[in-house]
Amino acid sequence: MTTTRNLDEVLSKVPEVTLLFWIIKIAATTLGETAGDALSMSLNLGYAISTGIFTIIFAIFVAAQIKAKEYSPFFYWATIIATTTLGTTIADYVDRTLGVGYLGGSLILLGLLLASLFTWYRSSGSISVNNIQSSKSEAFYWLTIMFSQTLGTALGDWTADTQGLGYTSAALIFGGLLLVLTFLYVWTKVSRTFLFWSAFVLTRPLGAVLGDFLDKPISHGGLDLSRFGASFVLLAFIIICLVIFKPKAAKIAH
Repeated sequence: MTTTRNLDEVLSKVPEVTLLFWIIKIAATTLGETAGDALSMSLNLGYAISTGIFTIIFAIFVAAQIKAKEYSPFFYWATIIATTTLGTTIADYVDRTLGVGYLGGSLILLGLLLASLFTWYRSSGSISVNNIQSSKSEAFYWLTIMFSQTLGTALGDWTADTQGLGYTSAALIFGGLLLVLTFLYVWTKVSRTFLFWSAFVLTRPLGAVLGDFLDKPISHGGLDLSRFGASFVLLAFIIICLVIFKPKAAKIAH
């Protein structure tokens, strides 16, 4: 009896997927957009150099996260923020500097995301976030997250800019799609793993267009706020959520 109970209470190094998780995720992806733009644009470092800097930060955080013995809310969300800032500059570099374009970049990144999920599944037999029990699975988890963040950035830019919908309309579209996923979660038996990764991808373009809305010039449909100021407010909001609500670790599925 004791052994069974202890097995049921084994905790993961990722948080429970609750409403709080998605609120913080959207805030983190918005922060990734404003912080990534602050480095590449406000400081004029460019996309290539900024990508190099964020790649190093991402690698350090992921390596430390995999090495960690238990779940830490602050450390986990710091790693998420590292993936979303890196995703911002990678997407901008591919779309703008390399001239691939938003649609071409989105298709390339979608292919990379699907390849990561497929390889992860073939390697581990599961891509569920409730079944991450090894360093290999955790490495795939963070690689997949990084690709999803990058894809989301390109998808958000393509919708708001190339399609000419603007930031608020694009935000409404992605918000509406997330509501559809919520409906499917509550009222259907669609795969929870599919719904999780779909929502994870869609929260990124929502955050991207919200971030652009905050810091882009008024003439381009934004509020022209300071990228550093907006980033600070978003970071403070995330920290407050973590301190007050103390999100718990998910239980390993058995």
